Amino acid sequence: MTKKIRVALLAGGASGEREVSLAGAAGFENAIDRNKYDLRRYDTKTDLSQLAMDAADIDVAFILLHGTYGEDGTVQGYLDLLGIPYQGSGVLGSALAMDKNMAKILYRLHGLPVADWEMARPEGTDNPERLLETLSFPLVIKPIREGSSLGMSVAENIEELQRGIEIAYEHDSDVMVEQFIRGREITVGVLGNEHLTALPLIEIIPGDEYQFFDYTAKYKKGASKEICPADVDESVAVLAKEYAVAAHRALQLRGYSRTDLMLSPDGTLYLLETNTIPGMTPTSLLPQAASEFGLDFTKLIDTLLELALQKN
Repeated sequence: MTKKIRVALLAGGASGEREVSLAGAAGFENAIDRNKYDLRRYDTKTDLSQLAMDAADIDVAFILLHGTYGEDGTVQGYLDLLGIPYQGSGVLGSALAMDKNMAKILYRLHGLPVADWEMARPEGTDNPERLLETLSFPLVIKPIREGSSLGMSVAENIEELQRGIEIAYEHDSDVMVEQFIRGREITVGVLGNEHLTALPLIEIIPGDEYQFFDYTAKYKKGASKEICPADVDESVAVLAKEYAVAAHRALQLRGYSRTDLMLSPDGTLYLLETNTIPGMTPTSLLPQAASEFGLDFTKLIDTLLELALQKN
């Protein structure tokens, strides 16, 4: 009888996306092949010392944490110290992708199209007019190291801009203000280590009551519609996949990622951000795209764990 692979599932954590992580962990536990894997679960909010004690008996970890202290390279560094391989990107790639400002700088350096942006200043809450020297309404305000659109807003006037910056600073010490791009939101998953495969595109259509794909639109049942494969011209699909692969490489990522883009009415694609630990319930965006590609949820988990165990 083949010995089972011992997997540590890391979920929960201390970020604002804890509940999203726990929901993903439940779906993961239901889908993983129990004949192949011996699964142990750890909540990184309470179980880090136990994880260290068990490290010698763990073959691989699956990180199902979102936001700070999970997606930003911190837990990846901890696992590196413990000698436990894990799915997805390492410390550097995780940190770069998590920092929206650094990610956009790297996108632009690699010739990838992005919306114009400026970094806010703490004193800018009293003088947001400075940002209008190079940007114009509508504007998107984002904490640079949050996920799931937490603390994010769209401003149509100076009062909304000032309030949006104040709200964003409640979530992060660094805030970006970005030109709002009207259009269709597209997301593209990428799988692989050295050899990368782009998955079918998904179009995300928030309900009419949502100004953008915010936290509620993401997670409230029925709030948004997702179309896979996205109904776009083949030339757009090819370019979006090229951009997603290029973003993955530019950010030094590994294993998998999911890059969000905006398709403007004139057909121009703009990169928004890249997620290093995409949602992992069976109906999440990356699993949907993988299913369309021919990998059901159980096989997707197999693939990610196989990639994690490959030598660098």
